[in-house]
Amino acid sequence: MNLHVLAKYALIPLMANKTQSARRGTAKHAAGGASFDGVYLFKLVFYLLLGSMWVKIGSNGHLSIPVPIGLIVGLIFTTHEHFRMDRKIEYAVMLVAMLFGYFAPYGLYINF
Repeated sequence: MNLHVLAKYALIPLMANKTQSARRGTAKHAAGGASFDGVYLFKLVFYLLLGSMWVKIGSNGHLSIPVPIGLIVGLIFTTHEHFRMDRKIEYAVMLVAMLFGYFAPYGLYINF
């Protein structure tokens, strides 16, 4: 029983060291906050524009097959990005942009 009590008190300094290192990490992260916001805003605008791109393939104006090429490329960028922020928000922005881009009159139209 003596070892159990000793092990309990030995964990307290280890826990204190972890909280001090966590504080140092948040202070370092808060110092670069201004550039972080700009990068995040740029990425949201990038995914908004990219997600709204569609390729509409048509045959003599009768049959039109829309392909969400911007969403596909955006998903590839999101899975391979270096600065991982919050993928759920990026996915949501691309899905909303995809729906907007479907009804908007811009994109790439291929007729054959």
